[in-house]
Amino acid sequence: MAARIVLVDYSKGNLLSVARSLADVGAEVAITDDPAVIRSASGIVLPGVGSLEDAMGFIGASGVGEALVDALARNVPFLGICLGEHLLMESGEESESGSCAALGVLKGTVTRLDGSVLKVPHVGWDQIEITQTGRACPLFEGIEDGAHVYFTHSYALADDVDPSLVAAYTDYTRRFPSAIWRDNIFAVQFHPEKSSRVGLAILRNFVRLVPEEGR
Repeated sequence: MAARIVLVDYSKGNLLSVARSLADVGAEVAITDDPAVIRSASGIVLPGVGSLEDAMGFIGASGVGEALVDALARNVPFLGICLGEHLLMESGEESESGSCAALGVLKGTVTRLDGSVLKVPHVGWDQIEITQTGRACPLFEGIEDGAHVYFTHSYALADDVDPSLVAAYTDYTRRFPSAIWRDNIFAVQFHPEKSSRVGLAILRNFVRLVPEEGR
């Protein structure tokens, strides 16, 4: 039986590309915005592109946010991608008012990259510096330090994130956490589904953590 993963649909994700990549590495994928299905999932992937404020508006009103927090509390393997990573934090700058509350699962904030020296958004291939935490992280098993992955973003985690949670850093306008890990919670700033061989290896590592259906 394949590992069954719920891919959360909150109208802000590159869903089909992520679903195809997960299927390529052995997952059975269900795309849904149903809080009951999310709450009972064996594994969850939260993708996303777009505005933190818009995403929080949807997941707050729909009950998806509460379902995600409940699932995380029962140690469901979880992978957040790009905006899906930002949503885990306490707050972010991507808002008309200048600040928007996020889910608050992890401490820390999301701030805009400085475009005064380098072009923002940060789009294209860049390296990840795997930390001591990252070397112990199941997501990065078999991934070389300095591996290239694909980014497209204007906001990133700030330096108020607990360093012990940072699995990888990337340098672009500043040194920002590009992957974090705590227990069952994994999240990356880059897009594994766009990161060729390295991205597929990371997704395969995540899928291996998800219990297979019928166990």
